Amino acid sequence: MRNQVGSLHVDAINRVRLMSIMAFLIALFGVSVMTVSAQAESNACGRTIYEVGESRHTIEWEGEERAYLLYVPSGYDPTLPTPLVLSLHGFASNPAQQRGYSIWNEVAESENFIVVYPAGSGFPLRWNSGLFTEAAVQSADDVAFLSYLIDQLSTPFCIDQTHIYMNGLSNGGGMSYRFACEMADRVAAIGGVSGAYNLAPSGCEPSQPVPVILFHGTDDPIVPYEGGRSDNGGAVMVFPSVPEYAAAWAERDGCSLEPEPISDLPDSIDAIRYTGCDNGVEVAFYTILGGGHTWAGSGASIPEFFAGVTNRDIEASMIMWEFFQRFTRE
Repeated sequence: MRNQVGSLHVDAINRVRLMSIMAFLIALFGVSVMTVSAQAESNACGRTIYEVGESRHTIEWEGEERAYLLYVPSGYDPTLPTPLVLSLHGFASNPAQQRGYSIWNEVAESENFIVVYPAGSGFPLRWNSGLFTEAAVQSADDVAFLSYLIDQLSTPFCIDQTHIYMNGLSNGGGMSYRFACEMADRVAAIGGVSGAYNLAPSGCEPSQPVPVILFHGTDDPIVPYEGGRSDNGGAVMVFPSVPEYAAAWAERDGCSLEPEPISDLPDSIDAIRYTGCDNGVEVAFYTILGGGHTWAGSGASIPEFFAGVTNRDIEASMIMWEFFQRFTRE
């Protein structure tokens, strides 16, 4: 009987010990969960491990694998909303070349924003800006793709949705234009360099005024400054006059149609701005005298025999960024 009582006493002590240990573990686990939860809440804007610097990625879109280069500056803080710049390559180019031409990485590092260089589709790579007539190209919904890419980047990164900007070279500039026409509620401003512009397939009636900044060379052999027909490798395309195109954006944005000069520029640059626009937006137009189908201040020039002269008197990307950051999407 004494042994039985002793055994029951030991069992009771063991049960108490076990319950105490379980209570401790539960309490510890609860504290851990609360700690992780609090950390997750504080980092809710940026919820993943990221790689500083440049990295290459792919994304699935409508059954096709699309690639993009991403640059995250060393000063990026995942708890703070950060601007995003999308820079689109030209026809038959690619994200790496666009990075080299535009040197956006250097600007992103110094100004602390994220930049992405998406790839178009087809062969050679191009954007469905409405310029081309081939059925296969026109079927690519690049407006939706770019919007989807913004969404995907906004999950792991703390993207400031009011400070998203898009720009591009040549066909990429034309795609930026089409995106602004159809998705003005997603971008705070757009830019184009040697842009291959044309009337967007559904016209251009943005849901809100869009700030626009353009750069174009007077001696562009591929997209003529004064507009007209261009036979590039057998593909005949018709472009608007770029000065008239800039004026059309000013009218669309409700600006005064009497532009004012932009001063303190090198002699090789003639620039104007349209002000008095709706919602305080602006249209800026930089004419590069003698410039070719190139990115001013480029880090890697397109061969001169093909594209003409690259101007080194200004840096289009830095000027573009200074313009962009003045504007916030409503």
